[in-house]
Amino acid sequence: MKMSQIYIPTLKEKPTEAETPSHELLLRAGMIRRVAAGIYSFLPLGYRVVRRVEQIIREELEKAGAQEVHLPLLHPAELWKESGRWDEMGDLMVKLKDRRDREYCIGPTHEEVMTDLIRYELKSYKDLPQNFYQIQTKVRDEIRPRFGLLRAKEFSMKDAYSFHANWESLDATYQDMHKAYCSIFQRCGLDYRVVEADTGPMGGTDSHEFMVLAETGEDSVLFCDSCGYAANVEKAQSKVSKQEEKIAPPEKEEIYTPGVTTIEGLEKTMDLPGEYLFKSLLYRGEKDYYLAIVRGSDQLNENKLMALLGDPHLHLAEEGYKNLPAGFLGPQGDHGLKVVADELVMEMEWGVAGANRVDYHVQGIIPGEDFSPDMIGDIRSARHGEGCPRCEGTLEEIRGIEVGHIFKLGTKYSESMNAHYLDENGKAFPMIMGCYGIGVTRTVAAAIEQNHDENGIKWPLPIAPYQVILLTLGKDEKVNEESEKIYEELKKAGVEIIWDDRPERPGVKFNEADLLGIPLRITVGRKYLETGQLEIRDRYNNEDYLLEKSQLLTWVQDYLGEEESI
Repeated sequence: MKMSQIYIPTLKEKPTEAETPSHELLLRAGMIRRVAAGIYSFLPLGYRVVRRVEQIIREELEKAGAQEVHLPLLHPAELWKESGRWDEMGDLMVKLKDRRDREYCIGPTHEEVMTDLIRYELKSYKDLPQNFYQIQTKVRDEIRPRFGLLRAKEFSMKDAYSFHANWESLDATYQDMHKAYCSIFQRCGLDYRVVEADTGPMGGTDSHEFMVLAETGEDSVLFCDSCGYAANVEKAQSKVSKQEEKIAPPEKEEIYTPGVTTIEGLEKTMDLPGEYLFKSLLYRGEKDYYLAIVRGSDQLNENKLMALLGDPHLHLAEEGYKNLPAGFLGPQGDHGLKVVADELVMEMEWGVAGANRVDYHVQGIIPGEDFSPDMIGDIRSARHGEGCPRCEGTLEEIRGIEVGHIFKLGTKYSESMNAHYLDENGKAFPMIMGCYGIGVTRTVAAAIEQNHDENGIKWPLPIAPYQVILLTLGKDEKVNEESEKIYEELKKAGVEIIWDDRPERPGVKFNEADLLGIPLRITVGRKYLETGQLEIRDRYNNEDYLLEKSQLLTWVQDYLGEEESI
């Protein structure tokens, strides 16, 4: 393709709306344009990248035995009400009514529609297992869409769903998909990690996220270099020392603490480390109020608390509970709240807690003696520097961008939607399901977050819109003729090449070539006519080469072969 024939509206200045490198560079490189907050159009160059990612996904999923389908974007409300997620998904769903006043939503995901299809198609254990996938538009009404394609309202996603007669079958497919995902992200040229993750509103049991490592990532990942353990902070566990500083327990008594409503203030007032303080947080669930207790030195992990209680409607109770005073709550006493304590709380020898009356705390509170929790579990957030839960190593923290997520859904949807199969004895059982997603457009953005410099994008070769960009410098007719020969030779050899044949100044062409991030740049100018040597620039590694014309094709093919195989 010639640049004179393709629409690439590059921008010199950083757009005011740009929030991250990928957002800025996709706009400046003329690859996307904003329609509304969180909604983007893809221009020719940007859409070529999307299609490259899609092709890699299709090839690897078909190797894994998945079959491509295409499901509707518009979903009837009945299916979501049947699964119980019509209200559970809340405002994240875009809901609407048709002219007959029937309720619909624009699909944020497709578990319900896929389960509805399968329950009428697969009837026998002989029909199982099956694994179906699609690459489809999704719409989620993000409360604050930001970061361009990283947190959009409308985006492209690959979602797959598998159906099984037993857990062993699901485990096998889960491993196949795990392997396929690793191959996909390796082929995309991305530095990533697989981490244990929370299942969230998707439900189910095991769950793993695929994180592209980038400083701008929204997610924090804790990992151990010694044994390879890695988990999202929402899920991560750690080994933590107990109360290190041994302090003799004081007499149990109320202490006047006027206006001290924070852990920081209580540490100063009581002259105690956070390990000796009870942090009490009031939550409201679908039916009950809960008092969640962690050590003052720890942060409560809401995802762990939600998973422990099995209540997706859990949220901080800002309205309070009866006449209990915010900032002075404690787990002791008969206050009518269900108390949920972190495991480390129960290992405290003693501590200071709110007295459940304004301006007072109680010292000398002993877990198990002065209060007995209704539930005990790991509800704290693990942190950088703490011990690995699986070996003697230490956890380190990195930032990442979630680009893929796989789940073992179990029977969450098949039970609620009556998707059953008959076994060899004619007995009906709910199908066991798996779910596997990849954010296609998010992967494009994540690749830029990981691969860019001050001059522009540095596309990994496998997903670059073109493999080679040919620059013709000056207006010399001989230079143009030589450029066209090179262009035709490489194109005939199957190289994906774009030729900058525009009558622009050399500086403009060099700057835009760097901005667009095409992996290999070949420059043809008057210098080539004088020396017979072509200037080659490896954009990804920022390395320069000089080649004779006779060496070019072999060198380019070798380069492309080596890079594609990485």
